[in-house]
Amino acid sequence: MATVAKGARRPNSAFRGKLDLFYEADFSFARSRRSELHTLREVSLRQTHPRLREDMHALQQAAYCTALVEQTTETETPIPTVHALFRSLLGEVSRGVCEPRTVLAFEAKLLVELGQQPDMAEATLSPGSRQIYARLETEDWPALARLKLSPGQETELRQFLHGFLIYHLGKIPKGRGEAVQGDCGVGQ
Repeated sequence: MATVAKGARRPNSAFRGKLDLFYEADFSFARSRRSELHTLREVSLRQTHPRLREDMHALQQAAYCTALVEQTTETETPIPTVHALFRSLLGEVSRGVCEPRTVLAFEAKLLVELGQQPDMAEATLSPGSRQIYARLETEDWPALARLKLSPGQETELRQFLHGFLIYHLGKIPKGRGEAVQGDCGVGQ
């Protein structure tokens, strides 16, 4: 959903300090009759996810996952399960858990929510990577944080999901390469 916050840059604006990338808030808006850009009326801030303004890798992961959700869902179509999945991802990267498996798990979980998950009987993955993929789809974030992937498994799963997403979505949003590399660290 696209909104415009009229007067947000004024010194006395009610929106001051309440609008930024990845801020979580409750809001009300006035629907436009002429365009898809609606007028923001009120904002009640819930969460700011400050780590995303301090850690470049966390921001890259959040931005890539945002682009993936945007590409795979229709504008102005509420999908509560996808929203909950994205909120949980923001919580993970805000806590500093932004290893490559975080993005791989998000991709796998999103595919399940969209009904697009791969048929593992047809997948060309090693038995160990198949087991890990099944865990990426189903386990919660704390359990996934304990999951250790070998470099070979990480590469195999990264390539498998890359090919699967391209085949089913036509393209992958920009930034995936950066999002599935390295670990979080302030100032990276």
